[in-house]
Amino acid sequence: MEKRASEWRLLVEDPWLVSLVTWLPPLLFVMIYAIFSQGMARNLPVGVVDLDHSTLSRALMRYYDASPTIALARNYPDALAGMTAMRGGEIYGLLIIPADAEKNALLGCPPSIEAFYNSQFLLIGRQVKTALLQAHATALAKIETLKHLGSQAPVMGQALARAVPVATQATPLFNSSTNYTQFLVSAAIPALWQIFIVMTTVLSMATELRRDGLADWLKDRPVRGLVEKLTPYGLLFWLHGIMFLVTMVFVLGWPLHGSLVFLIFCQLITVMACQCAGALIFFLSRDAARGLGFAAAYCAPGLAFMGVTFPSTDMTVLARVWRSLMPISHYMDIQIAQANYGAAQVLSLPQVGYLLLFILPGLAACILGARISRTPSGSGAAV
Repeated sequence: MEKRASEWRLLVEDPWLVSLVTWLPPLLFVMIYAIFSQGMARNLPVGVVDLDHSTLSRALMRYYDASPTIALARNYPDALAGMTAMRGGEIYGLLIIPADAEKNALLGCPPSIEAFYNSQFLLIGRQVKTALLQAHATALAKIETLKHLGSQAPVMGQALARAVPVATQATPLFNSSTNYTQFLVSAAIPALWQIFIVMTTVLSMATELRRDGLADWLKDRPVRGLVEKLTPYGLLFWLHGIMFLVTMVFVLGWPLHGSLVFLIFCQLITVMACQCAGALIFFLSRDAARGLGFAAAYCAPGLAFMGVTFPSTDMTVLARVWRSLMPISHYMDIQIAQANYGAAQVLSLPQVGYLLLFILPGLAACILGARISRTPSGSGAAV
């Protein structure tokens, strides 16, 4: 009990550690939400190269510009100028209306429009592509309807049926409003949460290295010393995770079709797994600077590798291996299953098992700590 009280006192006396476990994570969580709070992409700049200069080309541009997602920002004289602007980041997409588009349409050939977008911007590229396809389909439907609205189909309904014989409807099963705030923030915050946990674990153990040395800290009770060191930080970060879930469900109104209690339990296991990984990283480096560097390299790909913004099935073998080594990837599988799918808890037991496997780096950290505790006092620093 005495050691636990001293650990809380050490935490309070270190302003940087206090920031990492109190106000800094919620502040960054709020900032991330504020960045994406609009929820829908609006008025993404797209360029146009009009080589036809006809009534049809101007009508097509009005259809594209009517989409709330994109905005025709500028007309370019040729494709080279448009491509240069897109590579320079001035626009996210480029439309090229070929010459004789109206002439070909009058001869019965639907206008063929070339569209380019920068797929390196995953979210923006997908939004631009979808908006262009929808706007082009709407424009073609109107052109075809007007063409058939005559002797072939004097009634508007018949003309529309001839123009669009097969109607398609895309209904998202999850995130029905296609709100990218819900899609990105629910993944970005856990990824940042993992970084805070691992970094704080490394820094908290580095304070013992600076204060009395690792050997004096771990002497005679290395496992107990580690547990008492990490417990206060683990409880605080678990509280941060609970606050995120409560805010997501009860304040923002995001869906949770599964069990909130099960998710909170999985968060506790995730915190412990991240601390085990952070403890092993510190004992392998035994230096604050090197430990933070290794921790940053370990945690930085969290958002990219967790399989939310990019499907894990399409990742390379190395990326999938790295993904499996990060606790947050397994937690996100559980969160998505519970929040979006409302899956039975038993279906998430494999991911829970993967999180429990992180006890292995924790045991390795305990073994290294026991070895350090047997070294002469003060010699626990890296050489």
